[in-house]
Amino acid sequence: MNESLQTYTGLAGSGTLAAQRNRVLRNTYWLLALSMIPTVLGAWVGVSTGITAAMSPGVGLIVFLVGAYGLMFGIEKTKHSSAGVAMLLAFTFFMGLMLSRLIGAVLGFRNGTALVMTAFGGTAGVFLAMAMLASVVKRDLSGMGKFLFVGAVVIMVAGIINVFVQSSAAFLTISVLCIGLFSAFMVYDLKRVIDGGETNYITATLALYLDIYNVFQSLLSLLGIFGGESD
Repeated sequence: MNESLQTYTGLAGSGTLAAQRNRVLRNTYWLLALSMIPTVLGAWVGVSTGITAAMSPGVGLIVFLVGAYGLMFGIEKTKHSSAGVAMLLAFTFFMGLMLSRLIGAVLGFRNGTALVMTAFGGTAGVFLAMAMLASVVKRDLSGMGKFLFVGAVVIMVAGIINVFVQSSAAFLTISVLCIGLFSAFMVYDLKRVIDGGETNYITATLALYLDIYNVFQSLLSLLGIFGGESD
């Protein structure tokens, strides 16, 4: 009798835990989809006004670092309330605004619109593939976290240095490494939600958004360099 009760309780607990993880994953996907709207809006505002294109590389870097990390701090502080969603959407608008400089440059090519759509489709394909991989991988990937973090720091530092050095070879190398690194981050971040390591859907959405943003930005940069057609 006691053994049956314990078995039933264990099964009920497992079912509740699985339902909670599925709810977090579902909410993450919905919020991630919603976050694309302010991103597109921010990019449109930036391209239309030319506000980011008018900034020097140094000023643009400072604005990006202050704005991005300031908003991420706000998201962390409000992630357990509805204000966290508003902060996240404000963050995605800002990131779209910062992306507008690159998008505007690519749209200057004769085939610029096609390049942007190709980068969007390529990023969506990468995300779909990584999401499928995360759903079938059974092993614990939590150990990847520290290595991915170190890789992200190295790439960020290299990117900041290259803002001032302006090395084309370094830029290409960083872009390729970004695509690989943040594709791996997609698997890692999704697996954390699937395994119950991340239970806050706002935090999970922020992590995945940054993964997608970096892959898209790097892919668009490469497409612009190798596929841009001048008038």
